[in-house]
Amino acid sequence: MRKIVLLCNAGMSTSALVTKMRQAAEKINYECEINAYAAAEAANVAQSADIVFLGPQVKYMLSEVKEKVNPVPVEVIDMMVYGMMDGGKVINRAKEVLGDK
Repeated sequence: MRKIVLLCNAGMSTSALVTKMRQAAEKINYECEINAYAAAEAANVAQSADIVFLGPQVKYMLSEVKEKVNPVPVEVIDMMVYGMMDGGKVINRAKEVLGDK
């Protein structure tokens, strides 16, 4: 089971996207655990993740988060994908980065 972590300002704005991602993953039988946290918690919560996604509002933290969670891959969610709450696209990106079919 893959562990996917989303980081944003307070961990609140990504909660709707987490729900959409869980629904999308369930539809394709992709086993994963998805949780959202405040970006300030990155070092504590993301090191055990398989992949970390940053909300577009915290993309300025990309290099800092990458440094804290290395070697875990870190991606910024596209602003359009985030705005549309397209959980399927985020799940597909996770699968692509992780090499899952």
